[in-house]
Amino acid sequence: MSSLTAPPAPLGTNERLPLRKRLALHLDALPTVASILIFVGMVVFGELAYGRILQFNTISNLLINNAHLVILAVALTFVIVTGGIDLSVGSVIAVSSVAGVMLLNAGWNPWLVAVLMILIGALSGVIAGVLVQYFNVQPFIATLAMMFLGRGLASILSTVPERVPDDSALMLLGEKLKLYDGPKVNDIVITPGVIIAALVVIISFFVLHRTRMGRTVYAIGGSEPSAALMGLPVAATKVWVYVISGGLSGLAAVVYTARLGSAQNITGIGWELDAIAAAVIGGTLLTGGAGYVLGSVVGALVLGLMIVLITRDGSVPPEATTIITGGILLLFVLLQRAVTRRQRE
Repeated sequence: MSSLTAPPAPLGTNERLPLRKRLALHLDALPTVASILIFVGMVVFGELAYGRILQFNTISNLLINNAHLVILAVALTFVIVTGGIDLSVGSVIAVSSVAGVMLLNAGWNPWLVAVLMILIGALSGVIAGVLVQYFNVQPFIATLAMMFLGRGLASILSTVPERVPDDSALMLLGEKLKLYDGPKVNDIVITPGVIIAALVVIISFFVLHRTRMGRTVYAIGGSEPSAALMGLPVAATKVWVYVISGGLSGLAAVVYTARLGSAQNITGIGWELDAIAAAVIGGTLLTGGAGYVLGSVVGALVLGLMIVLITRDGSVPPEATTIITGGILLLFVLLQRAVTRRQRE
């Protein structure tokens, strides 16, 4: 992760510093390290308590069922690193998926429909970005308005579940591909949706951590006035992060709709909070300026694995999932506050 708020240490300096001081230089990575340790701890606990966690089929299902959440978590990482927020991603999925399935049933080309679903999300991001940057609307308010707008449009289009035609080529994105035929159905299975999510992670990692645009995103989150004084394209970058968030939400709608085979106006309720929680658990600071794409992926897998463990346990009611998620989120927010305070010292 790069940050423009603190100058990098001279080459070769780190090797001469004591371990404590070297760790202090990377304090902002502590929440991400903590999320990785929690994920590993959950895997070990699940294997010891319930068994069949460290199996190919369990890992395959974890990736397949959470591919859309991984995409959303990456989308939110861009926005949160700038110090913003995007509450509209769940409703964007609803309106994109309902509109897409209705177009499929009307006989439209499936791949053209997939592109239109992504463009619907990107258009939502354009509107939110323009409201935030050029009309000085708070990101919370701008994306909250887009959330209600998207949910309302989805309800106007249809209030009943819309099914994807069985012979639609879009269903290929949700088709399971067996990579390894293991004993007792312990197979390695993926879907094209998982491959799409992996490509999103790779491309987003490169953009956010290896390009000028990515460095600008971190600079805006660190100090927007300083980024402007440095001559960085603050306005265009802030609009682009919301376009990226909206476009990736539309892509998540494509992946989820292909896996489920249907769409409904209530799809995606609360998913914006899951995506924000995944990004925060993965180490993205809510105040902006720090965050890791791969950390958000780990955060999404922590949430997905938590549901698997609760299902395996059987004695924990499903309603407790939100309580546990809130507890983990609170823990990481407090950890972020401690890290931020330590950095100021």
